[in-house]
Amino acid sequence: MSNTNQNKRDIHWMQHAIQLAKHAESMGEVPVGAVLVKDNTLVAEGWNQPISGNDPTAHAEIMALRTAAQILKNYRLVDTTLYVTLEPCSMCAGALIHARVKRVVFATTDPRTGAAGSVFHILNSSELNHKIDIQQGVLAHECSQLLTNFFRNKRK
Repeated sequence: MSNTNQNKRDIHWMQHAIQLAKHAESMGEVPVGAVLVKDNTLVAEGWNQPISGNDPTAHAEIMALRTAAQILKNYRLVDTTLYVTLEPCSMCAGALIHARVKRVVFATTDPRTGAAGSVFHILNSSELNHKIDIQQGVLAHECSQLLTNFFRNKRK
């Protein structure tokens, strides 16, 4: 596949993840959305739900992985791509490794807890038995603004 086609697909799926992030925000959650895709087909989606679900593990990525595993009837999500609006944390990165996700595309970095290179390098660590291809920066400005505005409004 050409880089141009891949870039278009990445933008398309990230736009979908952004809509999920906005949904999370409307529920009072930190606006993070995630979409899991296989063969350019939507498998599952998720958005942050730890507050509403009283569940510290209910990050957007985890919600998408849980749903995808049920749909595909397999805890291994081989040859899938996860699109997420914010760099995964260490918990989510660990789950992505265990699920054997092939590729992670994220929009904006998380300089406080990011585990795809900002703080930790879990997704492609040579210490682990699975490495994930990482693409960052797809629609980064839009996702960064969504988070900045959310936290600015929270502080008011």
